[in-house]
Amino acid sequence: MFLVKKRETLFLILYCAAAAFFILLFATRSSFLYPCNDWNDANSYFSMGKALFNGKVPYRDVFDQKGMYLYFLYGLSYLISHTTFAGVFLLELVLAVFDLAGICRILELYVKKTTAFLLAPMVLGVSFASQSFYWGGSAEEICLPFLIWGLYLSLRYFGREYPHKAMSAKTLLAGGLLAGMVANIKFTSLGFFFAWMMCIAFSFLARRDFAGAVRACGIFLLGMALPFVPWVIYFALHGALYDWYWAYVYVNVFAYSNLSGEGPGLSERVYTLSKLLYWVARKNWGYFLFVIPGVLAEFLWKGKRALARFHIFALCFFLFLGIYVGGSELPYYALPLSVFSVLGFACLGKALEALWERLGGVKEGKDAGAKAIWKRAAGCGACLLASVSFIYCTSMNIPFMKEKREDIFLYKFREIVSQREDPTLLNIGCLDAGLYTVCDIVPTCRWFQTQTINMNSVYEEQERYIREGQTDFVLARDGYPDVILERYDLVGEEKWSMGEQEFTYYLFEKK
Repeated sequence: MFLVKKRETLFLILYCAAAAFFILLFATRSSFLYPCNDWNDANSYFSMGKALFNGKVPYRDVFDQKGMYLYFLYGLSYLISHTTFAGVFLLELVLAVFDLAGICRILELYVKKTTAFLLAPMVLGVSFASQSFYWGGSAEEICLPFLIWGLYLSLRYFGREYPHKAMSAKTLLAGGLLAGMVANIKFTSLGFFFAWMMCIAFSFLARRDFAGAVRACGIFLLGMALPFVPWVIYFALHGALYDWYWAYVYVNVFAYSNLSGEGPGLSERVYTLSKLLYWVARKNWGYFLFVIPGVLAEFLWKGKRALARFHIFALCFFLFLGIYVGGSELPYYALPLSVFSVLGFACLGKALEALWERLGGVKEGKDAGAKAIWKRAAGCGACLLASVSFIYCTSMNIPFMKEKREDIFLYKFREIVSQREDPTLLNIGCLDAGLYTVCDIVPTCRWFQTQTINMNSVYEEQERYIREGQTDFVLARDGYPDVILERYDLVGEEKWSMGEQEFTYYLFEKK
């Protein structure tokens, strides 16, 4: 029995690894099928991770406003390859394996193991083919496995244990750990875990166990606190605890969102969020075709208790609210919502199993011969092929495969920058365009890129860097301050398009 379980676990890992590889091979621009991943956000994370592993203190010495585990994981990717996204592709691959393993576990709550294996790649395929997957390597993508496994723990409890058993301390601690990781990557997805713990607390209160509810919240918060410990120690040793708080909490809440301003009233905000949900669903139709019926089916399933029905809506509502309540909206923000598509595939799996049995198919467990194994392998291969084909036909990234490195402005500018020994660089007018990456340059300025936050001090500081000639090169997009011509010469100018937008990049070299 032990050997059988071990063999099944090994097969699951190998299958998930193979499926993740082929899905990401086409879905992400970090893949070697693409000339590069020149997405500003991903390159910013890469530069922050690079700076971290080169002795810089994030937020204090170099600035970006995401969480520390995002930079740490990108820093590990940088160690694998300094000038390409090969390490990021490997990072995405490892995380996607955890995505698929979690998806399989969720599906097994509803359907047979073979059916779960068949459908799992399709769940990831429709998610990664969507507009919200964007170019690959987003903070939302990094959060996905933690959300998927959190969903599994919740569905397992409310589907198989509630109301007869209280959630175990081990599961509560695991849920807290997952929440703590999300909190240290991009905390906008924490609404999911707020609803997760709220519903678990309600499950204790429904049993009139107030002390148990308090204890459960304490265990969850303990688990959530543990991922913070390494960074509390790190920033305390560097005297940068306030910098951590200011950049990650204060800037995101009060400078990046509109929560601190007067903003729209409650009714207007509800209307705006409702309209936004409609457009998010339309633009990401591939996985919302499964999210909507899946969530409704989970709510309407026969024999469920009221709290078991309510909890899935709570998870959806608070995840969506946490992402969008701040008033900002970008295409990749919606990716965490794709975790609920697995519920739609569970419905599909149950329907297919019922059809299979009606047609006289052999039940799982009775067909264990070599022929059956090959049939199942062929089925898994066919579903994986369908997933990859869907990505190839619908992903906005596929046309970028045709680009050649020598035609991309980054590699043209790299030829100029590489003529200097140990060059330094300042990126203005946009987030990190990727020149730090392809030239293997560690940022030397705190505001090494122009942020999207509304702070005049950023522009003032960058102009000071230019006046003082602090870097050997300056990369500018769509314009530059007049003061730059006092210390720098224009040595390169290239046009470049990102989707429907076209930009002009200027490269300046210090006189």
